[in-house]
Amino acid sequence: MLIRRETPADIDAIRTVTDLAFKNGPEAPLIDWLRADPGWIPELSLVAVSEGVIGHVVCTRGYLGDMPALGLGPISVHPDHQRNGVGSALMHAVLGGAEARGEHAVTLLGDPRYYSRFGFRLASEFGITPPVAEWEPYFQARLFEPVPGGAFRYAEPFNRL
Repeated sequence: MLIRRETPADIDAIRTVTDLAFKNGPEAPLIDWLRADPGWIPELSLVAVSEGVIGHVVCTRGYLGDMPALGLGPISVHPDHQRNGVGSALMHAVLGGAEARGEHAVTLLGDPRYYSRFGFRLASEFGITPPVAEWEPYFQARLFEPVPGGAFRYAEPFNRL
């Protein structure tokens, strides 16, 4: 398996993998909307490839108050390749890329039992609040340096969900 940046030739395969992973939820259209948004960061849209695209992860520009931060997601793995380390490899690659870019923090919405293995903790521990209060038990952050607390906001396309 190879992890690399997405290319234009990968877009249809990313849609397919995302639709399969999320059972045709709103995540595939979200990725398309994000690509057209100023918050899109091409260096942080990565694919896992093994005889075709089998996984994808993206981080986009968000803000913690006025400070730039990242929102991670969606992350998707083709159902035939789940529980084989693809998601972990994508997570390590995108977090390494974020840190190398000098980003301050990454937030995500997900299962704390899974994402804690990548250094994520509940965002509330850092004084960071989610865009939707009900997300708090699942809203997490990984800091690369100390940051002020406050409200996190995702790139605009997340507001369409």
